[in-house]
Amino acid sequence: MDTIEVRTRKREDLVDLTREIGEIAAASGRREGLCLVFVPHTTAGVTINEHADPDVKADILMTLGRIVPDSLPYAHAEGNSPAHVKASLVGSSVSVIVEDGRLKLGTWQGIFLCEFDGPRTRQVRVKIV
Repeated sequence: MDTIEVRTRKREDLVDLTREIGEIAAASGRREGLCLVFVPHTTAGVTINEHADPDVKADILMTLGRIVPDSLPYAHAEGNSPAHVKASLVGSSVSVIVEDGRLKLGTWQGIFLCEFDGPRTRQVRVKIV
């Protein structure tokens, strides 16, 4: 298993890790298999979506902000309940097929760490099986 350490710079952001994860897949020596990507945090997630147009990232964050507003009367005392809810909605893992030693993503797809409670140092764990 490999770990990518990411220092996020904003309270909320989608950080494109496609290149780094692709390099791990290529270096694994596995020609065929599955790439498992897992984020071990309760206020961050991981998703696959378009990485060609940065407006998609902004639209995702805007929509999650409307679905999970900061202004609700949350009970969690730390004040980051919206981040926990958003992370649950997005999820903590994704899987990608590896073929010929490369990630088999669609043309416009990328793999993103979803930060909802930053800035922080995050870990993304990657395993090729």
